[in-house]
Amino acid sequence: MRNLYPECEPFDKGLLNTNSAHQTYYEQVGNPTAPAVIFLHGGPGSGCNENHRRYFNPDKYRIILLDQRGCNRSTPNGCVENNTTHDILDDLEAIRKKLNIDKWVLFGGSWGATLALLYAEQYSEHVAGIILRGSFLARQCDFDWFAKSGVNKIFPDYWEKLISIISKDEQLIASLHERVFSDNKQTQLAAAKAWGLWAGRIVTHSFVDEYVLDISDEDKLINETKIEMHYAINKYFITENQIINNISKIPDVPITIIHGRKDLTCLPESSWLVHKALPKSKLVIIANAGHLAGESAMIDALVSATDQMADSIR
Repeated sequence: MRNLYPECEPFDKGLLNTNSAHQTYYEQVGNPTAPAVIFLHGGPGSGCNENHRRYFNPDKYRIILLDQRGCNRSTPNGCVENNTTHDILDDLEAIRKKLNIDKWVLFGGSWGATLALLYAEQYSEHVAGIILRGSFLARQCDFDWFAKSGVNKIFPDYWEKLISIISKDEQLIASLHERVFSDNKQTQLAAAKAWGLWAGRIVTHSFVDEYVLDISDEDKLINETKIEMHYAINKYFITENQIINNISKIPDVPITIIHGRKDLTCLPESSWLVHKALPKSKLVIIANAGHLAGESAMIDALVSATDQMADSIR
């Protein structure tokens, strides 16, 4: 069973200036002369942390981590103006150019997998390889499963807790969006707590311990929810089934797709569809894993995939 690589510190970090008020945080870790890999975090709205560096052999990779617009260490935190999927793809390209990288490996999970696929379709000439985890295709049916009719049938008690904050005639996402962008902080916080508890319970459903929502930083929780609702209500700023419709644009490079069989956040069907559309790709379904990259079986699969990728693109 593979484990994460030892902790390592960045040899470079900074803020990328954009064509707006946004400054996106980035850092580089590992071997500056090795092939580059970009870690694309999930969400939308979360961010990178020190453990995300550890899925890669620091001797064999130049590891780039990026906090997306409005997320984590990027500023202004929680800002949704000039914050779209296209803007994030522009930032990725700007980082690539700033760091003088010709081609890099794309490593993305969940929403990060969405971005990896969209980037590979738009900038195929700069892609050396792709590793996906828990693919999210950002179709209406994918989000409806999570926030309308699907997983709520498995967790009706958790669902009732979530929808208790809205009126019966309101649409869930529209209502959460309105509340989290309210001028009243307590209204914002109630919406952010309700959504955060629902999402956290589902994503950790395979764990033994009951999920406990971290509310130690209320502003962070609100800002993360703002960005997530902003993307959800705007249908992730892409057209329906855009990824699969354009998948022929993805280059003929090594591609590994990993999905937990027990993933109830992003269903394995999405990774299956990507794999079928990219017949040279390798699909690994982990029987005893859910959605999270930090599960032991998922760590084993992801570290194995990055090791194999390093050898194949050498």
